[in-house]
Amino acid sequence: MRKKRQSTPVAQADRQFVLAAAARLFREQGYDRTTVKEIAEACDMLPGSLHYRYQAKEDLLVDLMRLGLEQASSAVSSAVVGVSEPVEQLRRGINAHLQMLVSDSDMVYVLLFEWRSLRGEAREEMIKLRDRYEMLWAAMLKSLAEKGVIRKDLDLDLLRLIGLGALNWVATWFRDNGRYSLEEVGDFVWRVIHSAVLEGHEQHRSG
Repeated sequence: MRKKRQSTPVAQADRQFVLAAAARLFREQGYDRTTVKEIAEACDMLPGSLHYRYQAKEDLLVDLMRLGLEQASSAVSSAVVGVSEPVEQLRRGINAHLQMLVSDSDMVYVLLFEWRSLRGEAREEMIKLRDRYEMLWAAMLKSLAEKGVIRKDLDLDLLRLIGLGALNWVATWFRDNGRYSLEEVGDFVWRVIHSAVLEGHEQHRSG
């Protein structure tokens, strides 16, 4: 896969603007039906200028997903840094992930669903990026299990996969003006975790 060109300060500064425009078009029209020319027009630039940054549409999609996962990793890491109580770490990490899911719906939608459009090396890179983010959760769950916070009879890999899958699905139905607020969703998830996953830590339940 050809690498994106992000060598100049101007190109780096434009990254989020370009990727946000691409994410909107990918979500509205689908990745396959969106052209590089349309993305360039949405960014008010010539196709050649966009080509300088990304040699192919596939390169742009990978960088879009890279940015989404960078933001997700940063949000979760920032949420748990300096928190010593393991149950509170888990609660804050979950809330940060939920907030990320609804903070940029176009990028999240592409991140969750359009990775299937990738082939070959691009697909392999996307899987590595996804796995790197999931390693944050794997490490957190392992630490909690070692401290006796999580029930010993639970498979941590399945817990991570099913847990993140359930959280990610929130992005497909959540609406700011919908039936449930994000706080209500987070509280419900936390109640389920307390009753089904944690080992005798009800006394640590946060409001």
